[in-house]
Amino acid sequence: MPHESSLLQATVVLLLAAVLVVPLAKRLQLGAVLGYLIAGVVIGPAALQMIHNPENVAHFSEFGVVLLLFIIGLELSPKRLWLMRRAVFGVGLAQVVLSGLLIGGVAYYGFGQPIRTATVLGLGLALSSTAFGLQILAERKQLGSPHGRLAFAILLFQDIAAIPLIALIPLLAGNVGGDGGETSTSVVKILLSIAAVVVGGRYLLRPIFRMVARTGLQDVSTATALLVVIGTAWLMELAGVSMALGAFLAGLLLADSEYRHELESQLEPFKGLLLGLFFISVGMSADVGLLIAEPLTVLGLSVLLMALKLPVLMVVGKLLGGLNRSSALKLGVVLAAGGEFAFVIFQIAREQQLFSPELHSLLILAITLSMAMTPLLIIVIAKLLKPKVQTKPVPPEYEEIDSDAPRVVIIGMGRMGQIVARILRAQRVPFVALDLSVDTIELSRSIDSMPVFYGDPLRPEILRAVDADKAEYFVLAADDPETNVKITELVGRLYPHIKFIARARSRFHVHRLLELGATPIRETFYSSLEMSRMTLMGLGLSEERAQARISRFQQHDEELLTAQHQVFNDREALMQSAREAHDELQALFDADVIEERGL
Repeated sequence: MPHESSLLQATVVLLLAAVLVVPLAKRLQLGAVLGYLIAGVVIGPAALQMIHNPENVAHFSEFGVVLLLFIIGLELSPKRLWLMRRAVFGVGLAQVVLSGLLIGGVAYYGFGQPIRTATVLGLGLALSSTAFGLQILAERKQLGSPHGRLAFAILLFQDIAAIPLIALIPLLAGNVGGDGGETSTSVVKILLSIAAVVVGGRYLLRPIFRMVARTGLQDVSTATALLVVIGTAWLMELAGVSMALGAFLAGLLLADSEYRHELESQLEPFKGLLLGLFFISVGMSADVGLLIAEPLTVLGLSVLLMALKLPVLMVVGKLLGGLNRSSALKLGVVLAAGGEFAFVIFQIAREQQLFSPELHSLLILAITLSMAMTPLLIIVIAKLLKPKVQTKPVPPEYEEIDSDAPRVVIIGMGRMGQIVARILRAQRVPFVALDLSVDTIELSRSIDSMPVFYGDPLRPEILRAVDADKAEYFVLAADDPETNVKITELVGRLYPHIKFIARARSRFHVHRLLELGATPIRETFYSSLEMSRMTLMGLGLSEERAQARISRFQQHDEELLTAQHQVFNDREALMQSAREAHDELQALFDADVIEERGL
């Protein structure tokens, strides 16, 4: 293959490596992340040399981390962040400070590194990989576990802490002017950029999304979502701030938006693909030659890194996070490896002459190897802890964090859906509602502050975004009967445990819903009964007699509905059943009249 591969060739190579290696790694229970790392090593300069410029791939793949931070921001509203303040700014700060002091102390006293180099080295290695950790927790469905929640909080603080650390490196290197003018200008640029993101997120993005949603074009919606993320990242990069932090801030501002789930579903495929590309680029950047030349040194540094961080994480998780021993150990194993921000920080430190090229290469390889060791270590720990795992009650603060997980999903916020939503809200039952009418969503959110979001429930990614798998009931209150039927079919296939209560427009619709296992509620049936009862009373019947007629009709009609469902597919038998039912009901009413007169 030529040295300068074309973009098309590079794309084919990357996709082929992912398609071949990652499923094999999953089959061997190594995890997708380790599969991506191995694929990167195989196609990189150290092995087959199919791609000679991994730096170009790494630069592009950074958008995977950017999208990940944006989606994290979407799922973390300011209210939820406030609830997590102790875990984020308490446990997270303690972990970074203690790990940084310990690793920096070992570098200074044990390896004779200068104090400035040891400081950057300690704080950089104290950070873990957000993409790596969350991907592993998601694969193992442990994001909702106690150690998964605490890991998320610690990683969130680390992402925030990486920004001042990057700004600190030029100061430690002594390359900042003494008058402070350049620093002041940079600070002003950062503050203005953040202000622009805040103002834009509050006052500009929602009207834009509203306009795009009214077009009903999915491609334009996807383009808008990508524009928001990439545009915010670009703006923050111009100001000298991490693209990932800018994306996180944009997501945080849109966390309470009615378009949150739509955005998440649009970006999820790009996030997964680009994150995989990021891990491939990490594998390609590994200096395998150095590993072959100095295997004991590289392996020893990787083991030392994890051996220093793991006890700190366990102690912090147990004492400050309230975890039991096994959960604290799982937390330590997931976060003990180095992180992607260390690559950025150490590269800047090298440019500022704080790190020698040899030290930089050694650290990058040690971090990469620690990432590769993590899935294997998790498998070992899982097998060791499996017979001994003791469940511990989840702390109340974590219960509050996940309190928005819906027990009910309402589809359609029209006449019926709004009533159901108001009753559930008054009963403090957590629910989420989906609708495709922008006007309906705005009305529901402005008047009652309902958790109503824009999204098509016939798209599986939207259902995943609203955590439909955690719900117990689906209330199908959409106006279109065919939509309710299709949703029942789709959700019943994806999540068989969910029960359905569906709005039915006609008798035919009732039978279709019954066939799918739903409980149909005829939208005008009960209001029609009430109208009939009031009419009979107006014509001279007493309230008791009118109610008796209505109860008789309701019982008879429900029995008839059950009987007709047995012959639903036989149109002639169905019509005959309806004719016979009319005569039977007439006879019952006549018998009631005779009985009343006799009394």
